[in-house]
Amino acid sequence: MLFLVLCCFWLTPAGFGLEFRYHNSAEVEQYLREVSRNYSSFTHLHSIGRSVEGRELWVLILGQNPRQHRTGIPEFKYVGNMHGNEVVGRVLLLQLIDYLTKSYLSDPFVTRLLNSTRVHILPSMNPDGFESSGRDCMYSQGRFNKNGVDLNRNFPDIFSSDNGLLREKEVVAVMAWLKTETFVLSANLHGGAVVASYPYDNSNGGSELQQGSSITPDNDVFIHLAKTYSFNHTTMHKGDSCHDSKDFADGITNGYGWYPLAGGMQDYNYVWGQCLELTLELSCCKFPPENELPGLWAANKPALLAYMQQVHLGLKGQVLDSNGIPVQNASVEVNGRRNLCPFRTDGNGEYYRLLLPGNYTITVTHPAHESVTETISVPYGPEKFSALTHNFQLQRSSSGSTLGATIEPTCVPPVLLNSENHSATLLPSAFTALSALILHRLLLS
Repeated sequence: MLFLVLCCFWLTPAGFGLEFRYHNSAEVEQYLREVSRNYSSFTHLHSIGRSVEGRELWVLILGQNPRQHRTGIPEFKYVGNMHGNEVVGRVLLLQLIDYLTKSYLSDPFVTRLLNSTRVHILPSMNPDGFESSGRDCMYSQGRFNKNGVDLNRNFPDIFSSDNGLLREKEVVAVMAWLKTETFVLSANLHGGAVVASYPYDNSNGGSELQQGSSITPDNDVFIHLAKTYSFNHTTMHKGDSCHDSKDFADGITNGYGWYPLAGGMQDYNYVWGQCLELTLELSCCKFPPENELPGLWAANKPALLAYMQQVHLGLKGQVLDSNGIPVQNASVEVNGRRNLCPFRTDGNGEYYRLLLPGNYTITVTHPAHESVTETISVPYGPEKFSALTHNFQLQRSSSGSTLGATIEPTCVPPVLLNSENHSATLLPSAFTALSALILHRLLLS
């Protein structure tokens, strides 16, 4: 009887699907725990840390092997409710969880997606802000966290000098999370406009600044990703969904070209996490009436699914030594795409490079090995739910160092939790895997 009460609590009056309303943080936790119990074979629930007020930052993982990474399976994530009063993303991600769990093994697309991808969903990055929010369309409180800080201005920024800036507890949790998984593609969900925004959000006036936009080396891929979302959305691609907002050609915009933003999460993901991330603005009204939620889900559902499939763009594989042993921290660079922080292999020697179809020259380097350069023809992977797999083999250098790759100091933003004010400060020391693990455990304590 108790199970029936808990189960029916989430259902719509007709008895099908998750109810379209604003669930509070306790209800979200209860729902996620129930999903994790009912679909334990392909979901895993865990917390990446706590908010300033002590609320858990719950992440549900979905996939054929949800509890641990498997070689060749890319990691994807959605993050919602970074601004507490921008609530549509929070609702959509709960609806997405409901749809994926109920469709797995019955819907061919969802089944192929979850069999080929490990999907991480964080419905609310700012639960404290949500709980303090009013329901005004645009101007309610709740945007900031409990400390009054905008979390999307609090990440390390490659274009600004912010050494010593305090990092909020929620931001530190996400930074530590990015150290535990090799995320390939991501989006964070916002409200107040209808547009897909792509990096960079900031600039220091260098070569990245071109005709009023701040352009990344992967600008073609970012435009493709943004258009994938906007053209699979029912109205975003029209570019004029909100009467009080500017028009966006094809429903997309360069972040800096819209307005400069320092300390944003999408730039941090790209520069330091080697994860391509978009900011998705999904509703004209930040806190729309509940009766509009079914329509917003219908408008965004195809786009959310199509965007996830793009994690299979380009090239993936391992860098191995002559004995077939994975080489960690090898640099995998694409000719003509000089990233501020080179993409490097993880602890499994894995790399992922999102690339549009075409021919690319790839150079793999490591101080202890001879470099390798190869030209590879890359097909369109999403339709097959797999990027092209290509492994590189390195020969040990007779004169090279055996200490491994040296990571540029600017490419390793270290943080230390400040237990007195539940924030963190950027320090000049190296942020090693061990410090990431210690930080992760501190956040969970």
